[in-house]
Amino acid sequence: MKTIDFDWKPLALVPLLALLVLPFIGSASTWATLTVAGLAMGMIIFIMASGLTLVFGLMDVMNFGHGVFIALGAFVATSVLGSMGDWTASESLWRNLVAVLPAMVIAMLVAGGIGLAFERFLVRPVYGNHLKQILITMGGMIIGEELIKVIWGPLQIPLPLPEGMRGTLLLGEAAIEKYRVIAVVVGLVVFAILSWTLTRTKIGLLIRAGVQDREMVESLGYRIKILFVGVFMIGSALAGLGGVMWGLYQQNVIPQMGAQVNVLIFIVLIIGGLGSTSGALIGALLVGLMANYTGFLVPKAALFSNIALMMAILLWRPQGVYALNR
Repeated sequence: MKTIDFDWKPLALVPLLALLVLPFIGSASTWATLTVAGLAMGMIIFIMASGLTLVFGLMDVMNFGHGVFIALGAFVATSVLGSMGDWTASESLWRNLVAVLPAMVIAMLVAGGIGLAFERFLVRPVYGNHLKQILITMGGMIIGEELIKVIWGPLQIPLPLPEGMRGTLLLGEAAIEKYRVIAVVVGLVVFAILSWTLTRTKIGLLIRAGVQDREMVESLGYRIKILFVGVFMIGSALAGLGGVMWGLYQQNVIPQMGAQVNVLIFIVLIIGGLGSTSGALIGALLVGLMANYTGFLVPKAALFSNIALMMAILLWRPQGVYALNR
């Protein structure tokens, strides 16, 4: 991944958006509730988008089939959590986590494994050709959705929150849903791990160096192809984790959920700067906040609001808030 000159201006966009909306909402407690809800939604979108950010930023692969790993992770979670009713029905948050954490891990393993096959048979033959990548990965997503229907059926399946994760916490007069707080924490952990791995570890250094000068790294005895396959698997696994989080957020899953959320993911990537992890985080938080604010203030404009946000950001910075120089 190419380096960027970091600046702090884009970081101000999130609090700036929140403060600009406050006078229109009026009630401070309602504003706080909407803001936390927006941050939680943004963090979940970031988790889903982070995998695609890695794949494009490090491998230069336009994977339009990314949504199938999101849907797969969500459906795996329905099976795992469905078999742990005693744990999810408990009002103890710790017992709920004992059920949810294995569901997340298994979803990531399954999504990562399918991602390995996806890379080997669909993506590898079209490296370097973005048009073919888009077409073949979209076809792969359609096939994946049909296979999900074969295994789990075509109908909507409920994915209710465990009992201990339901309800709200009172912050003054503001009501904050427990699950939204959990989502923010998980998103921050994922961002911290990704940032640390890419900037502070030998593997991250090798991957970034391999993108810039593959022949030089391979001459030192490292197999960049294997590292890139690992990146694709990690990206797919993160999509599976995001699918679990999004399914619990929506409290139901359908085979087409990955394709539906793909639109938000690509808006996030464009806002953030294609391939930038920090940019994806900023973009996801902005998208989450905008969706919640407009949904409250002008519900009919909610679908258009994030497209308008993307257009405004691109007028300011045409390559995104943290563009990578390729």
